Amino acid sequence: MIDQLNISENNFEQCIKCTVCTVYCPVTAVNPLYPGPKQAGPDGERYRLKHRDFYNEALKYCLNCKRCEVACPSGVRISDIILSARNRYSRGSAGLRDRMLAHTDMMGGLATRLSPTVNGLLRLKPVKLAMDLTLGIDRRRTFPAYTPRKFTTWYRRHAAERQERFANQVTYFHGCYVNYNFPRLGKDLVKVMNAIGWGVQLMKDEKCCGVARIANRLIKQATDAAKVNLREIGAQVEAGRDVIATSSTCVMTMRDEYPHVLGLDNAGVRDHIMTATRFLYNLVESGRVKLAFKPDYRLHAAYHTPCHLVRLGWGIYSTELLKMIPGLQLTILDYNCCGIAGTYGFKKENYAYSQAIGKQLFDSIAEAAPDIVATDCETCKWQIEMSTGLKVANPISIIADALDVEATRQLNNV
Repeated sequence: MIDQLNISENNFEQCIKCTVCTVYCPVTAVNPLYPGPKQAGPDGERYRLKHRDFYNEALKYCLNCKRCEVACPSGVRISDIILSARNRYSRGSAGLRDRMLAHTDMMGGLATRLSPTVNGLLRLKPVKLAMDLTLGIDRRRTFPAYTPRKFTTWYRRHAAERQERFANQVTYFHGCYVNYNFPRLGKDLVKVMNAIGWGVQLMKDEKCCGVARIANRLIKQATDAAKVNLREIGAQVEAGRDVIATSSTCVMTMRDEYPHVLGLDNAGVRDHIMTATRFLYNLVESGRVKLAFKPDYRLHAAYHTPCHLVRLGWGIYSTELLKMIPGLQLTILDYNCCGIAGTYGFKKENYAYSQAIGKQLFDSIAEAAPDIVATDCETCKWQIEMSTGLKVANPISIIADALDVEATRQLNNV
């Protein structure tokens, strides 16, 4: 009934002007130039519908962290409203920097071929200074290293053939980070799933989820890639396989931003797209599979819940799985945004805001003094590692390290 009362393409009419979204906005607290989610979102939309000149370029400071949507008591898709307004009304087109940051598949494909050279260059101060002055990529930002061998290459050579022997199958959306930067996470997922008797398949044609292109106003390119992904995911679902990912942002984008920002219908597959931790937790909780862990495993991990995982409401699956590890001391950190927001924190004009937003999280990590930080988001990993000096791992990697593979196979008759 509520949706029938909306006259716009989004649901800004449901805003009750309580401003709780502004209270929870991490940008408003550090950047006086940003009007806040209520003003930038539903309030501003009322004016923008009258004339595009009411658009405020300060909307570029929105992180798309979704904290405003989590806080909203009326279910207004505030962040989606702001994203759509930026893509519709912002003047000018994306520049070279934004296109480079957004085209993760293209840049990753090029960088992996020359990874030793690229990684070395990106660590040099003169190169970082040159990128700062010419592209506007802040010289203080640390880049994630590129891998010399992509995850998909490893999978085809060392894992693909043996997956067919498992009766149960799931499809892995590995994403750009695993493929071009950190194949180990993909290997860890295959290790865990195989140990419990599940085979891992890949999509025939996987594209970047599109979040970086959406954030950098490359909507046509994001939509084209999303259409390919939805077609491929549909094929997996028809084959009886769910699609899981180790990136909370990839999952959130494909489930929620494809329909709300890109206008693509994903109703037929949405419920089959989930995080790897949610999928694994459901298997364990239902009694379908069992996990056995090394008796001598010891680790103190502080868990940071990524903003997009909070928006999904699925952080509990990661923390409950980690609690199952007997030798793991787990500290669950208060919910604070890390501040990087994908490509946002790489940009010179945003770097200081990015670090100021993340300070509360960095301080809480220092206070907890863990051996390692756990999180389900790759860009949170980059931000935390750069800003605290601590190693950061996905919960799946921690589970893989702690897992007694042989004992787990025996428990599951693999």
